[in-house]
Amino acid sequence: MTDKLPPIYFYIPQKQWPPEHILESPDAYWKWQQSLRYGQGRYNWTLQTYLHLKHQEFPCQLVGTMPTEGIVLAHRDFLKDNLQPTPKLLIVCLQADRDSHPYAQLHVIQNTQDEMTSQWGSLWQSYYMPHWRQAMLIPRDSTRGDKFENVAFFGVIGTLAPELQTDPWIQQLNALGLIWNVVEFQRWHDYSDVDVVVAVRSFDGNKYTNKPASKLYNAWYTGIPAILGCESAYQHERKSELDYIEVRSMDEAIAALKRLRDNPQMRQAMIENGRIRARETDSTSLTARWCHFLTDVATPAYYHWCQASSLQQKVFLMSRYLILKLKNVKNRWRQISSRFKFHHVSD
Repeated sequence: MTDKLPPIYFYIPQKQWPPEHILESPDAYWKWQQSLRYGQGRYNWTLQTYLHLKHQEFPCQLVGTMPTEGIVLAHRDFLKDNLQPTPKLLIVCLQADRDSHPYAQLHVIQNTQDEMTSQWGSLWQSYYMPHWRQAMLIPRDSTRGDKFENVAFFGVIGTLAPELQTDPWIQQLNALGLIWNVVEFQRWHDYSDVDVVVAVRSFDGNKYTNKPASKLYNAWYTGIPAILGCESAYQHERKSELDYIEVRSMDEAIAALKRLRDNPQMRQAMIENGRIRARETDSTSLTARWCHFLTDVATPAYYHWCQASSLQQKVFLMSRYLILKLKNVKNRWRQISSRFKFHHVSD
């Protein structure tokens, strides 16, 4: 990479800035994050990334107003739909699980199968980045040894498969000598008394192509075997059967738990494998990936944008506008067609 780094900014609207002491270090951010209930993702992608980069002395700034020049990174929630880049501004949308931004030249996505990449092709350029793992993680207590009794789900209850929210699920676990626990938000970082994680959004075949593999990363780091759904993010990370057990139904989840209960050697092998895999997404590795993205991907894209003629930039923005208008027309037509088919069937 030979281009000089342009100014690099992480943008959070001034009204949504955190307290000043949070800007001291990643550790300070993590402690503050635990006090939040909603909106964490916006800060995980912006503020947390900024703090890790600053900790490694990478040149970047946190700003509360939108710059007019340089590279600006912002979570999708912080970017207005009608925001367009100036002739010397590259917008990097940190998309998370939101829709793409109409005019951002680059997008950072958290799932390699995000539909945006296949739907819009090269016009919406994207770069995959693993999500930071949960803050302040407390690993499983080593004194638990081979004990296997606590089964836990870490997450919002509404994102858990309905079948795993029923009495029959709990009753079958109890019959195996296992205890089911939906961990409350304030303890999402504490895996000290957990023996196995279960995380399945649904058994309907949905691949959840805009969701990250965070629950798997957390399980690896904390030394916990994981039983997970058939999500594309998990499948992308999978290198062997020791990474996690994939299930497609409640019966398969029960069978997986019984298998783990009866095979402590398998549990230990999964734990040891997880410790190795966890290094791939630790803070040092992810910070290095961010540095690579900013120097070898975003910077060349910035200079390419700045060197484009005024006409080329206008054509780019007009192309975005026309494609989005076409997308809106198609969506509207689908809605009308669906209502027509519904009324036709009803008649």
